[in-house]
Amino acid sequence: MKKWIAIAMFLSMSGCAVSPEKEPEAEGLPVKPEGLESRVNRNTVIDEEVLYLLMAAELAGQRNQYHLAMDAYLQAAKRVDDPRIAERAVKIGLFLKDEQRTREALTVWLSKDGKNLAARKFAVLLAIKNSDQKAAVENLNAMLADDPAGFEAGVLEMTKLMEKEGRTQFTYDVLEELAVEHPNQASVFFLQAVLASVLQNNELAQQKVNQALLIQPDWNKAVILQAQLAGRSGDLTKARASLEKALKAAPEDKMLRKMLLEVLVNGHDYDDAIKLCQNVLEDKPDDAETLFTMALVYMQQGQIDKAENVLEKLLNNPEWEGQASFYLGKIEVDQQHPDKALNWFDRVSDGNYAFDADMAAVSLLMNQKRFDEIEARIKRMDNKYPEQHLRVLMVKAELYNQLGKYQEAFDVLTLALKDMPDNREVLYARALVAERLDKLDVLESDLQKILEKKPDDVGALNALGYTLTDRTQRYEEAAKYLERALSLQPDEAVVIDSYGWLQFKLGKPERALEFLRRAYEKQPENEIAAHIAEVLWSLGEKKEAKELFDSVYKKSPDDEYLLEFKKRFLQNGQ
Repeated sequence: MKKWIAIAMFLSMSGCAVSPEKEPEAEGLPVKPEGLESRVNRNTVIDEEVLYLLMAAELAGQRNQYHLAMDAYLQAAKRVDDPRIAERAVKIGLFLKDEQRTREALTVWLSKDGKNLAARKFAVLLAIKNSDQKAAVENLNAMLADDPAGFEAGVLEMTKLMEKEGRTQFTYDVLEELAVEHPNQASVFFLQAVLASVLQNNELAQQKVNQALLIQPDWNKAVILQAQLAGRSGDLTKARASLEKALKAAPEDKMLRKMLLEVLVNGHDYDDAIKLCQNVLEDKPDDAETLFTMALVYMQQGQIDKAENVLEKLLNNPEWEGQASFYLGKIEVDQQHPDKALNWFDRVSDGNYAFDADMAAVSLLMNQKRFDEIEARIKRMDNKYPEQHLRVLMVKAELYNQLGKYQEAFDVLTLALKDMPDNREVLYARALVAERLDKLDVLESDLQKILEKKPDDVGALNALGYTLTDRTQRYEEAAKYLERALSLQPDEAVVIDSYGWLQFKLGKPERALEFLRRAYEKQPENEIAAHIAEVLWSLGEKKEAKELFDSVYKKSPDDEYLLEFKKRFLQNGQ
């Protein structure tokens, strides 16, 4: 009698046992903290030796002596019928990364509860981690037999863990063996498609999902994956057909509808996209997401009045007012109504679009050279969006650049580089400002730092090549950078212009003119026009040079490149 009283007292106290500082987990599978009371059935007959093993395990756990706890639980698990003791041993073994004893505990657990899916998942994970294909197939087969409906979800739960361990290809191979054994099991082929997609083998993924759909033609999840894979490969026609088929079977499925809309828009099937939106709105006229999508499609079509009408319907919806106001502002920018655009941008006070709206407002003001209004806005943005501090600094630097305060711009960008020394955009921006300050050593250093990480960065190649051409006589080095940039982007106007300018500096004006004119046809910028005019002037074609200059100078009398040309060649009224 005293023995059973002692056991009852111990069980009532054990719920207070201390768990490990970090609760053991099975490679990401959740583990619920438990006391001894929950691990042993009250109806389980426990002899005195087992009782002491459990007491020892609890005490070892309280003292963070998990290896001792593992040994005690494992010995106890072998002597009682309750599988939960073995389960505890498995979880501690996984926590300790002790694979040998974890396998031993798993064997005990499965011998006492062979249909336990959690145990099977642990067994699969260990087998795959150790490249034990036979054990992996055996345990997956057991999962499929015991829970065919939950098999797919169970394996998907483990795929991220397998990917993290770099075992995706091995897992695919295991499922290949399973597919041979179960040729009519659609879920196996579907899982293979998912894994093939993770492995970036789009063709194989499509083949496997097609096999799944041959077995189970109306499986929406597989249809969605088929559409995603088709879209990834650029086959929008197939993606559309798959989604339309799935949508007929599940017309209320929002995800399917959203995906189909994306496919239609990406395929420029705007009329069909509008029809799909209208069909939804017939049943749900206030569906905000559909209204918003419809407005964006109208904007793509250039039907601005219709887009505005739809966006204005969203202004009374607090959750959608911000994005509606933002896009109404963008419409006004395109229509050259800056003040109306600012009013819309300023209406976006919070939400996901608030920062974008403030940035759009500053950009608009900068284009209009309303610099006196910008500084206060930038200060407000810095206080309002601390997480966007770097982007705000970049805007501040651009403001100083526009104002001709190049040293201030340089200082702001240097400050930004203290927090993010390898940031490409900051390095590039500071390099351009450094050129203005004749800090060519800084320019070269910053651009070289970009090229060290990304040798094919066309912007950096072009900027460095052009600067060496225009500001030094290091033409051989300049040619190396510009030829590389031209090979990467042969149709980029600014690169063609830089290369043409290099030819002029090398004393090849006729060849230079070919490149410069080609650049100007692609992008009629003032700097390129000034280059052409100077080359024409050097060739004695002064009349043609002056005609070109006059045509662009009328439109941009304040342009620095045109003013420089005027100062150098036309100051005597020639």
